[in-house]
Amino acid sequence: MRASTTLDWLLEPDQPSVRFFALTDLLDRPATDPEARAARSRIPHAGWAGAILRRQGPRGFWERREPRTVKEYLFFLWFPEFSATIWSAIVLADLGLTKADPRIRKTADRLFEYKLGLSSMINLYHEEMCAVGNAARTLARFGYGEDPRVRRLYDWIVDDQRTDGGWNCSQGTPGTLERWEPLAALAAVPKSIRSNRIERSIQRGAEFYLQRKLTREGPRYAPWFRFHYPNHYFYDVLVGLDLLTNLGHGGDPRLRPALDLLRKKRRSDGTWAIDRASPDAPASVLHLHVNRARPLQLEPPGRPSKWITLTALRVLKRVEESK
Repeated sequence: MRASTTLDWLLEPDQPSVRFFALTDLLDRPATDPEARAARSRIPHAGWAGAILRRQGPRGFWERREPRTVKEYLFFLWFPEFSATIWSAIVLADLGLTKADPRIRKTADRLFEYKLGLSSMINLYHEEMCAVGNAARTLARFGYGEDPRVRRLYDWIVDDQRTDGGWNCSQGTPGTLERWEPLAALAAVPKSIRSNRIERSIQRGAEFYLQRKLTREGPRYAPWFRFHYPNHYFYDVLVGLDLLTNLGHGGDPRLRPALDLLRKKRRSDGTWAIDRASPDAPASVLHLHVNRARPLQLEPPGRPSKWITLTALRVLKRVEESK
């Protein structure tokens, strides 16, 4: 595909989320533009988002029933991994859904009830950063960023940042590139309401990634060099590029190796593909429950991907605009 043909492909009506973001992010149409508004209005009813929402239960979750035992309560909304409620919610937030849709409000109510209530059997206020970051980012994108319960998650993200600027899941350990969720959650806070504390945390987190050029942390780890979607909580170079360029670092020369990889992976038809479905990692490092996971998959690996192509073009546009 030529560049114009690739854009026309992204603007097709079959995936209104992709069409909306292509109009607003690639063509700079305002969200109030009639075509953008029309595309956005179709997101909950068609394409990937529509299909996910049709599988939602009447109480706002995707599990077969509410928990009955302590063990079920602890894992409710998160397991089975990649098919439970939180994983669907993450994708719906990426696709542009907000609490304007009553089905999203139902899902948010379940997250608040079971995972963010001080009286609940488990809450996320001192949990691992992958879970905290995913929940904070998703709820902020849904439109709950100023809710005190979500702001408390953000306090924990900032408090748990390591001295090197990164995050990890184990206490006393240095940051790692794989814990990208906290920085992504902070980036989801609109600039207009970011506190000085959050801004400082974002700056430190971005510098952590830039110092490592998005990939340099120990031996070369092959899954980081393959593109995925949904990522769930797995990191790759495109995740890093999307995050850092969105934070305004598109002109930083330390991104050059990652950008070279992005351009190299462009197909001859002008598109990009999903390389692997997550979880994409050596079996030796996967949890047993991950080995049994059924990934939520929107597009098949190895074929032109509208979501990866949209993300890649967003990245390259930000880089060009930073010159």
